Amino acid sequence: MINFIVWLILGGVIGWLASLVMKTDGQQGMFLNVIVGVVGAALGGWLISPMVGVGTINQDVFSIGSLLVSFVGAVILLALVNLFRRGTAR
Repeated sequence: MINFIVWLILGGVIGWLASLVMKTDGQQGMFLNVIVGVVGAALGGWLISPMVGVGTINQDVFSIGSLLVSFVGAVILLALVNLFRRGTAR
């Protein structure tokens, strides 16, 4: 149960940081930040983890490398959303 709560909190922080980088923070609330963080971590695990050999927060790996992979995945997710929504990734 504690791992689930930590996972949600880290997902929210990662989603929030990614939204700050992509300048979409004003459009998102706390719930969407958690969704972006968790889905972005899954995307990072699928795209980036095999290249660097580091897990993500979705795999119960809590290290600097896993946080970075999850963060980059969240930024990629927001870039894709911006690309389809506005026609530009910013």
